[in-house]
Amino acid sequence: MEGIMMKNGDRYAVGVRRPDKEIIVKTSESPSFIKGKKILSAPFIRGVFSFIDSLVLGMKTLTYSAGFFDTEEEETPQKEPGKLEKKLDDFLGTKKGMDILLGITVVFSLAFSVALFMLLPYWASTLLRKVTDSTTLIVTVEGLLKITIFMCYMVAISRMKDIQRVYMYHGAEHKCINCIEHGLELNVENVMKSSREHKRCGTSFLLIVMIVSIVLHMFIRVDSKALGLLIRILLLPVVSGISYEFIRLAGSSENKCVAMLSRPGMMLQHMTTREPDPEMVEVAIAAVEAVFDWKSFLNKNFGTSYETEAREYVCGEWLVKEGGRLEPVPEGEAAESRP
Repeated sequence: MEGIMMKNGDRYAVGVRRPDKEIIVKTSESPSFIKGKKILSAPFIRGVFSFIDSLVLGMKTLTYSAGFFDTEEEETPQKEPGKLEKKLDDFLGTKKGMDILLGITVVFSLAFSVALFMLLPYWASTLLRKVTDSTTLIVTVEGLLKITIFMCYMVAISRMKDIQRVYMYHGAEHKCINCIEHGLELNVENVMKSSREHKRCGTSFLLIVMIVSIVLHMFIRVDSKALGLLIRILLLPVVSGISYEFIRLAGSSENKCVAMLSRPGMMLQHMTTREPDPEMVEVAIAAVEAVFDWKSFLNKNFGTSYETEAREYVCGEWLVKEGGRLEPVPEGEAAESRP
């Protein structure tokens, strides 16, 4: 909410524009679940766990940013909470309590998504068996229903005021990354004129998941409704794995065929991103600079000659190299350069 999360390696930064207009940047570490695990980091397997990693981190950062906009306090007297309510508040105030709540939220979110975008279209398509025996037609209708429900959902939430601002920050995120990847200095002017389309976007991933699932179900057919339902659930990791590998390939490939296949997802991004205002871009830049040395990146890949300061992130603290030694970053530096 009113901010952006940027991740680079194991480190991530959350930049938030507070109600008083000050930009707050929090930098922390979030090692990937698959890091150091060869089996889990194998192609077509890593996608499932990377998706879960992203979902958990997204929930954490959303909760953090929402804390700056707590509007529950009112001038009118509040009813004294009961014993059970007090115990619940105390429990959720602990790290263990928040972790449990986060886990429940993630599980519920996944279950809701699977039910709405996978199981509901399948159940609706099976009703056609009363009027036709064509499995091809039934599977085709199921695929069309998936896309239709997905698009209707995207259109519906895009009408919400808070979501519209989230989409503007989403646009600022894409513009920042495109600015750097095209060799431009990271400033508000250059970011504003950069594209808000990006091949590695999560929106594209979701659409690819839909398409991959449709294709797989075209070839894997069963007559039993119960077995068909079970297969769709069991194939979810496979669908996620294939989709993840395609997004990785699309982000690094200039192949015309890959670009053509990526086009629908990038077109859909015009719905999930909006043109940001300069203040939003400032937040995005602060989040990027907290975890990524874009000057060194441009010097290495585009032959620029920006002056850079040797830094290293050690034990949760930014350190700057002075005369061959590592010293803490001076207190006077900008907040976005600190953890």
